[in-house]
Amino acid sequence: MDKILGKVRACTDKYNMIEENDKIAVGVSGGKDSMVLLSALARLRDFYPKKFEVKAITVDPYFLNQQGNYGEIEKLCQRLNVEYIIKETSLYKVIFEERKENNPCSLCARMRRGIIHNTAKENGCNKVALGHHGDDAIETFLLNLFDGGKVSCFSPVTYLSRKDITLIRPMLYLWENEVTSAHIRDGLPIVKSTCPADGVTERQNIKKYITSLQKKYPDIKQKLFGAMERGNISGFHL
Repeated sequence: MDKILGKVRACTDKYNMIEENDKIAVGVSGGKDSMVLLSALARLRDFYPKKFEVKAITVDPYFLNQQGNYGEIEKLCQRLNVEYIIKETSLYKVIFEERKENNPCSLCARMRRGIIHNTAKENGCNKVALGHHGDDAIETFLLNLFDGGKVSCFSPVTYLSRKDITLIRPMLYLWENEVTSAHIRDGLPIVKSTCPADGVTERQNIKKYITSLQKKYPDIKQKLFGAMERGNISGFHL
């Protein structure tokens, strides 16, 4: 975890993500990315020069109209001395049964974000940390380019004026394989999604495309990320 913490701190410092007395909510889905982020921030909290608090928030969509089982996450939060908040919702019912969305992922993501932001504010947090890593950044960049014709990405730090809350992404200097290795090495839990649309998204196609590019250009991911920073794309900078 030392290597992970080093990169998380480097990213945090570079983009001034953490200030004195921040209360940071980590959006915990149960996947490897959010679990590693939660563990990393909880450990960073113990020695970072600026004091801050960490809370964990899980949005339960009630997939298939069944309550999610987050017992292992709760145990981890207890070990990390982190308050754990589960927000029960009717996302599955609204998206799959009432609206019967053909492409549910985008709507679900927007609704989840809104719920996390509101829940964070309700629990006294001024920031929300999201588990996006470097692979997520370049995938989003390519999705926006190929599908929307836009040169853009999510930002390392985003202030939402309507909510008066700041989003931070402390794992942007990590690659997905590093996150996966840390998750396995530290024996962190995982909660498999029961979403009917899980794994069948346009993002999966972009992942395959990048993998195919790596056969000819092994360092394509590093080059893409570097280009985003050099080009000051969406708040990224050197």
